Amino acid sequence: MKTKKVLHGFLTAAAAVSLILILLLSAFEIAAYSDFGFYQKEYEKYEIQETLPMEMDDIMDVTEKMMSYLRGDREELSVMTTIDGERQDFFNEQDRFHMGEVRDLFLGGFALRRYAAVILAAAVVLLLILKADLKRILPKAYKITVGVFLALVAALGIAIAVNFDRCFVIFHELFFDNDLWMFDPATDYMIRMLPEGFFFDMTLRIGGFFVAFLIFFELICIGLRIWRKKKEN
Repeated sequence: MKTKKVLHGFLTAAAAVSLILILLLSAFEIAAYSDFGFYQKEYEKYEIQETLPMEMDDIMDVTEKMMSYLRGDREELSVMTTIDGERQDFFNEQDRFHMGEVRDLFLGGFALRRYAAVILAAAVVLLLILKADLKRILPKAYKITVGVFLALVAALGIAIAVNFDRCFVIFHELFFDNDLWMFDPATDYMIRMLPEGFFFDMTLRIGGFFVAFLIFFELICIGLRIWRKKKEN
């Protein structure tokens, strides 16, 4: 009996963590890809055209092709466009190297989501085979996992609000083993198009979608608990 209980606990924890990862990575994908109008609003907000002599249509074309590359839909990061009246490639070699590493992170995240989906499905199937009370243990495991993740999100949110610059640097130092993510606005067009404020706003956007997903599934869990109690009574 004790072994069975431990196994139930392990499987429900695996299912809950996998679901949270799926929601987080889906929030990232939706925030980054669902509405390119967000990018244009950001460019207007930070007056990108003041420092980047391009038409907005050309900036948006570069943005969409860059994001397509990061998603794995384009093989090469090279976009011919008009800058200050001259036809040239928007990206330089440093851009291509760094964005190649960023692309690896994107594709790794999407792969992780697929693995999490497999783990979630396998855990639920095994729990069904073991005749576990899914309506009771899954919402409970989800609630505990959400609590942990929200605590982490809150801590990260406070750190970002206090010093986003430092968090931005730490992120790059953790995920990249070189300093080629440091660009010079005087010579690099990409950093002019994507100022630090843009990344701050995108972080908030991702967080907003993630929290919305968590609340949605929490409401489902509450509904299941209410239904279960009514059924027991």
